[in-house]
Order: sequence, then C-alpha cells, then structure tokens
Amino acid sequence: MTRQLLVRGGYNSFSYANVAEQVNITKASIHHHFPSKEELVKTVVAHYRQDAAQALAGLTGQLNDPIAELRAYVDYWASCIARGESEFCVCVMLATEMPSIPSDVAQEVRAHFDSMTTWLADVIERGVARQQFQLDEAGNATRAAHTVLAAVHGAMLLARVSADPSAFSSVAHAALHRLQRSH
Repeated sequence: MTRQLLVRGGYNSFSYANVAEQVNITKASIHHHFPSKEELVKTVVAHYRQDAAQALAGLTGQLNDPIAELRAYVDYWASCIARGESEFCVCVMLATEMPSIPSDVAQEVRAHFDSMTTWLADVIERGVARQQFQLDEAGNATRAAHTVLAAVHGAMLLARVSADPSAFSSVAHAALHRLQRSH
C-alpha cells in the first residue's frame, strides 16, 4: 500500500494515517514495525529494488536476447501504465523529490538507479557484442543505458501528464529502436 501511495504522490503526500486507513490497522501498529516514516519508505524502496533486480535477472535468464530483454522491460511498464496498475516507478517519483527526502531514502533511490544502469549497460554491451545494438560515437554502454533510462522515465512522465498511456510506448520503443543496429 505504501508503494501505491508513493507512486501517486511521492514522499510528502501521505502519512501513517493514510497507510493505516488503507490497510485497516492502527497507526500504532505501523509505528511498532517502522518507528519513522523514513524507515518505512526506506524499507519499501529496498524491497522495490530487490523485486526489480530479481525481475530483470529473470528476463536475462529467460530470454538471453538483449533486444527481447529491453522490449520486455519496456512492455512491462507499457502494460502497467495501460492498466492504470502502476503508472510510475516508485524510485522515479522519489527522484523528483531528492532535495527534500531523507538521506537514507535518497541513498536507496540512487542505488536503484545504479542497479538499473548496471543491468541496462550489461544488456547493451551484450547486444553490441551480438551486433544487435550500435553505440554512438563515444561507444559508451553506460551512457547508452542512461539514455534508455531517461527515455523510459521521461515517457512515464509524458504518459502521466498527457493522460495518454500510449504516449509511453511510442517514446520508449522509439528509444530502443534508435539503439538497434541498422541493417
């Protein structure tokens, strides 16, 4: 539930009372497990990071094809956004609040972006080795990973602001297409 509240409005948009109401428990019960809102959100983000890392490792293990892995990553978000299920990445929402969120939460958010960059750079490097992807003149897979992340997360913003789920797919898939090697 906390994850959904974070996606909807960020760190400063909810309180323990909101969480307690949504899950029908007392605020004291939440405080028993999480002495502070900072600890609650830090734990939620840590779990989110673990879930994401497992899902991405699963994509690599199942597909073992860089193009298919990146498409599956983008398609996952396109599906979530289209269904209205989770139209935004928790860490992207929190990243927009970096100047005002507690440092422990910010550290978890940075760690998420670092692990996403590492995964994407690995996928891109494997794609370059298989001649599926083409890097720009700098030839830097990390820079290409940042470009993909920026496109995917920017597409989330565009879909949200325009209230048009299809905007996500068109922008994110265009970014993947630019990475693919021309034949």
